[in-house]
Amino acid sequence: MILLPRFTQNMLLNNQYKLLMASSIEIDRCNLMPLSLSSISPCQSRRPSCSSSSSSSPKTLIPTRPTSSKLGFRVFLDGSRVIFPVPKGIYVNQNRSPPDQLDDGETKQEDSALERQQKAGNLKKRIVFGLGIGISCGGVVLAGGWVFTVAIATAVFVGAREYFELVRSRGIATGMTPPPRYVSRVCSVICSLIPMLTLYFGYIDVSVTSAAFVVAMALLLQRGNPRFAQLSSTMFGLFYCGYLPCFWVKLRCGLAVPALNTRVGTTWPLLLGGPTQWTVGLVATLVSFSSIIAADTCAFVGGKAFGRTPLTNISPKKTWEGAVAGLGGCVAISVLLSRILSWPPSFRSAIAFGFLNFFGSLFGDLTESMIKRDAGVKDSGSLIPGHGKCSLDQYVVSVRYDLLAL
Repeated sequence: MILLPRFTQNMLLNNQYKLLMASSIEIDRCNLMPLSLSSISPCQSRRPSCSSSSSSSPKTLIPTRPTSSKLGFRVFLDGSRVIFPVPKGIYVNQNRSPPDQLDDGETKQEDSALERQQKAGNLKKRIVFGLGIGISCGGVVLAGGWVFTVAIATAVFVGAREYFELVRSRGIATGMTPPPRYVSRVCSVICSLIPMLTLYFGYIDVSVTSAAFVVAMALLLQRGNPRFAQLSSTMFGLFYCGYLPCFWVKLRCGLAVPALNTRVGTTWPLLLGGPTQWTVGLVATLVSFSSIIAADTCAFVGGKAFGRTPLTNISPKKTWEGAVAGLGGCVAISVLLSRILSWPPSFRSAIAFGFLNFFGSLFGDLTESMIKRDAGVKDSGSLIPGHGKCSLDQYVVSVRYDLLAL
């Protein structure tokens, strides 16, 4: 009886151990060298047909792939087959991927389906909350007086807090010294009080000047070394978040002249104020709000559909095609409402009013985008689900142009 050399036995045992421990077996990489045997006993072979006459010829180890469904590694030893069984959970690599790896095509399809569902959900949120906000704003504008003023003051307070949070963010605060937190909070409260003072006194100058004086003294008397950057960012916050929104109060509540030519006002029920409820300020505010909303919507749709040329580096997603579409939608709504509400009285005045609203909303939006770009954020807040931020920027600048036109 002739035994295999110890080196060959160790090699076979080592290969069997590796097969049991490996998670994947690649048979093509098992390059077994031919091994010559002087002789082999017939009793060692599984097949009785092996004769001693064939023992003198060289024997070769030939690895082959399994042909049956049972997993295993088979080695033919001169016709004799030795099977090394592979336990369950270990897969032989036969140009097939393991079952735990998903196909790339299926993964991409699942990702695209999930992305479409998220976009549909965001669009649904936008529509629902947009309609709700539109109806609520319409009721507030129709009410006028202190109801409208308190609503403006609430929006101003939210916008002022978002502005000062952006000023204190890392992107802006890296190159400047932000105002102290207590100054930011006091300034936000002052900004929300300015619209109420405007309605009570009838003019804006006294309230804004007083607020600027109080904030400047608070900054100068703070502990440490006051910085000019603190004063400039705070004063801009008072101007942008407190002074400019007060013109909505002037527009809605200051122009109390009845709009006699408005057809809707003549049939307005007495329970809701009667014909005297429809003033020039009410009509101008409704036309301004509607045209700004139309400009924003048409610019978004036009930019998504036809946008190719970037408008400015401040906001890379804005395009000239979207701006043209927004301008067209703003002017169209202004002209349409002028025919329904009989204000502005002429066709040219309605077109000019639409132009002023569009450029005011565009410059306000770009100003907000510049602040967010320096702050390194995408949205300045999450007050309105699906819309990201409280979009006061488009309404802040345009109302000043409206009053100049009137």
